[in-house]
This record gives sequence, structure tokens and C-alpha cells, in this order.
Amino acid sequence: MLELRGITKSYGGRRVLDDVTFNVAPGRLTGFVGGNGAGKTTTMRIVLGVLADDGGSVSLDGTPLTAADRRRFGYMPEERGLYPKMKVLEQIVYLARLHGFSKADATAEATAILEQLGLGERLGDNVETLSLGNQQRAQIAAALVHDPKVLILDEPFSGLDPLAVDVVASVLQERASRGTAVLFSSHQLDVVERLCDDLAIIAGGTIRAAGPRDALREQHSTRRYELVSSADTGWLRGEQGVTIIDFDGGYALFDVDSDATAQRVLRQAVTLGDVASFSPQHPTLAQIFKEVIQ
Repeated sequence: MLELRGITKSYGGRRVLDDVTFNVAPGRLTGFVGGNGAGKTTTMRIVLGVLADDGGSVSLDGTPLTAADRRRFGYMPEERGLYPKMKVLEQIVYLARLHGFSKADATAEATAILEQLGLGERLGDNVETLSLGNQQRAQIAAALVHDPKVLILDEPFSGLDPLAVDVVASVLQERASRGTAVLFSSHQLDVVERLCDDLAIIAGGTIRAAGPRDALREQHSTRRYELVSSADTGWLRGEQGVTIIDFDGGYALFDVDSDATAQRVLRQAVTLGDVASFSPQHPTLAQIFKEVIQ
């Protein structure tokens, strides 16, 4: 378990991180969400030891991080950092050798991860000849090749088309299934919502919400329901305790003031027509994000 507790950081008189606290659990994907300048990259760099914090602590499995711990981390910065003149496979093999792999093991591991990321036909190409999306995949391979215990990725889905997003997402899920703790930032909230197990939302250098995705959705849920019926749903406008959000013929989206009101509405709907569905509606990550940063 990677634990951040009370991390603070200031530049001059401006505090850019203030009491940043959240966990990154092994075997789980943690989405780190925030606007530009919210503090995501600064937080990641402090975890990696690239920046020093002004206060707080970062620990791994209950003990303070050491240089040896950080050598077991994989990191993909938002800025591309590969050598453009090197061939793709040669580059990833080189990085694996830096982590102590033999040449044979490094080649086998690099080839396997590049093929998994869809770059099997580009192993002999120079990095600079790859499209930006493929360079992004190669950068991810560089972070994965030494089988890290903790994986930290800054905007890994940037520049990827939908098919490439699915490929990278599958690779990250597979790594998490092996027990790797994965922290990734992204502006693509739909991808984060689909992929992550846990969330940390940051704004203005402070954590506004953190925890399991489903728990946060439940925590920020209102009593909102969707009704699909064979009967016209206009009758809901006269129901006490019901606030209509949207309706069209047999479809209605509405809020209720209590669970009892929801059950009363369902009973009434059944008497008026065939009910195809009656379901509570949970907020999207984008809705939660807007709510907590206000």
C-alpha cells in the first residue's frame, strides 16, 4: 500500500499542495483527477522523490519510502522522454538492463510488453518515426518493462485513439491483477470512470474526495430515478415529493424526497401501465468532479 499523508508543498509564498492525503492500494487502479495546475504532477514527483515536500509523509507498506523502494517504481511522465534515434526494442531493452536484467531477459521482457501494447511490428523502427500515439505506447512500455511494484502514469491516455485506449487499459488492468499498485492521472473522465477502482480528486492543491469509485458515487448520489413505462409519465407532475428533471411520453427522470416516495411512485406506475424499468441513477464522475471542486 502506497500511503500519502498530509503532503504540503509551496513555491515562494504560494502553497501548491495542502494536506494531500490518499492511498494507492496494490491490485487496484487509482485514478488521480484534477484540472490543469491542480497539483497532480507535483504530487507524483514528490512520491517519486524528484521533488522534496515541505511536510507530510509518503510510505510503502507502512514504512517511509527509500531509494531502493523507488527503484521498484515505474513512472511515465506526461512529457515524452525516450531517445528519438534509438530503435523501439533497443530502447526498452536498454531500460530493462539499467534495472539489472540480463540481455536475454531484457529482450524477452521488452518484446513481450511491446507486443502486448500493439507495437510488435514496430520493434525495429526508430522512436522518432512512430506516431505520437505509438510513442505514448512505447513510453508506457518503458515504465512497465522492469515489472514495477508501484506504477505511476501521468496522462497515459493522452493522444491515444479509442482502440489504443482499450489496449492500454487492458494492459494496466492485467498489471493490477498481478498485485501492482497503479496510480494514473487523466483528463478523460469517462476513461477514468470506466477503468479505475479508486479515485482521488484534487483541486487547488487539496484533495476534495478520495476513496473507492462506487462508494463515492453512492456518497454523492441523490434520490434520482428513471422510469420507463408503456403509459405516459405526465402524471408524475402531480405527485407530492417528486421533482421532474426530464420526461417524454413513457420516459421520466425525477428526484424524490424519500425512499417511501420512490416506492409509492413505483406502485402507482405499475397500476397505470407496464413498467419496463424503474432504476436509481448514480452520478457520473464528471458530475461528482464538478460538485466537489465548487
